[in-house]
Amino acid sequence: MPLPQIISLAVIIMLALFLPFLVRKVEEQLEAFLFILGVAAVSITGVWSAHLALEAATEPVKISLAVLIMGLMFRFFRKQINIFIESAERKAGLRPAIFCFILALSLLSSIITAIIAALVLCEIVATLKLSRRDTVWVIIMGCFAIGLGAVLTPLGEPLSTIVTSKLSGPPHEAGFFYLFRLLWIFIVPGVLFFAAAAARIKDGQNKTEVRLEQESVKQIIIRAAKVFLFVAALVLFGKGLTPLAEITIMKLPSWALYWANGISAILDNATLAAAEIVPAMTNEQIKFLLIALIVSGGFLIPGNIPNIICASKFKIKSKEWATSALPLGLAVMLVYFIILNLMPVSKI
Repeated sequence: MPLPQIISLAVIIMLALFLPFLVRKVEEQLEAFLFILGVAAVSITGVWSAHLALEAATEPVKISLAVLIMGLMFRFFRKQINIFIESAERKAGLRPAIFCFILALSLLSSIITAIIAALVLCEIVATLKLSRRDTVWVIIMGCFAIGLGAVLTPLGEPLSTIVTSKLSGPPHEAGFFYLFRLLWIFIVPGVLFFAAAAARIKDGQNKTEVRLEQESVKQIIIRAAKVFLFVAALVLFGKGLTPLAEITIMKLPSWALYWANGISAILDNATLAAAEIVPAMTNEQIKFLLIALIVSGGFLIPGNIPNIICASKFKIKSKEWATSALPLGLAVMLVYFIILNLMPVSKI
């Protein structure tokens, strides 16, 4: 690969990873920004084709429709959802209800999408009227769990959509259930753990009132359109960066891939996946990379879409989030690392 191309793609990666974190206007228009960078990356490497254009236009359709349909359904059935939450809490008790809600929501997030799951999580916490400390705790544990559960299908979140898309050809031939088969044995215990952790609240209810605004149909449609543009951008971005990833990321051992992707705590994990995943990777490398991205994405607010949604609605500050999320998240990441290394390569 010519040196000028390498330098140009490296600059694009730096812009994609750090400019949204440093410049507020770029963060607000992230989808359009990444789309421009994706077009630039594909142009630099000269991999434009009719097939790529079609892929960029069709790959985002399923997740965008899921976000739209589920968003409209959530808006329509919001009152019934609130009634169900209150009824379940009265019948089961507060802590068992929290455990069941988080567990079910996280496993369903791979179908209803992480975005809708995050909105439902906000509704659950607001309806239960927890103390401020418990609210922050349940939100953070819930976002960890949703981040894990949503990766199981391409509908769950942009990360799983782009990974499935990039690995759809040989040798992996990734289909709808590829990530489920690859990761379920790691994901399900993690979801159970975070659901149980969420239920370990300290203060219980103290009638803290949090009013969540009703989303308009226009807002729901705009969100679905943004998801479409975001995934289309990642398709182009990932394709353009594949040649660079093949001569850099591919050379790293699995343990280095794992800990290097702890940077997902401050950078969007879907963007990192688009930049790093290449078809030539082994299942071992893909598992190390994805588990690191998913878990570390819960460390800080910018790491994952559910974090951003929930932190915004409950006005959770970065310090509040980090105080609860970082110690436990780092411990979970270490446990996963040990498990991945102890498992025989044939089973990884």
